[in-house]
Amino acid sequence: MLKRLYERNNSPRDMASIVQLLNDGGVLIYPTDTVYAIGCHALKERAVERICKLKGIDLQKKNLSIICHEMKQISEYAKVDNDAFKLMKLNIPGPFTFVLPTSSRLPKIFRGRKEVGIRVPDNDIVREICRLLEAPLMTTSLPYDEDDDIEYLTTPELIDEKWGEKVDMVIDGGVGGTSPCTVVSLMDNEVEILRQGVGELDM
Repeated sequence: MLKRLYERNNSPRDMASIVQLLNDGGVLIYPTDTVYAIGCHALKERAVERICKLKGIDLQKKNLSIICHEMKQISEYAKVDNDAFKLMKLNIPGPFTFVLPTSSRLPKIFRGRKEVGIRVPDNDIVREICRLLEAPLMTTSLPYDEDDDIEYLTTPELIDEKWGEKVDMVIDGGVGGTSPCTVVSLMDNEVEILRQGVGELDM
């Protein structure tokens, strides 16, 4: 199902249906401030497992990431010291994933590892979904290989053609990007850029 949403003034009925889908363990594709992504209710372990299977994520090797609505929500699901808080406050919302120590609020599938990626994208659609859901989204970028036309990553109709049968909804939030976010580790009181993407970190 392809559903068009806008940065502002979406139908309350449409938003409520998306929240219900997520609460029921559904899987969405949605826009961020970089590339389109696949996500689900982060506290629904079976939905998280479904996404990992869809994308071929090896849970023994790869850390998982979540999208939060705002800074306040981050501290519920990750351990944030003062220095990390100050740095993140300078840079979010924005095109960054910050790697932090995992808290006990996340389900077992997250707690099996010491780190979790945290995103607060500069995209009102996905952040409003998180706000209404009152929970984070588990998130991972849309799969892409060298044989794919680059337009597939940016065009909701093409994303729906490829993934519409495998997920419960594709949200059309307009043309997407092709470059990933910047990944920053804040583990062990150190700042380390693990992947330079579109975000330029303010210190």
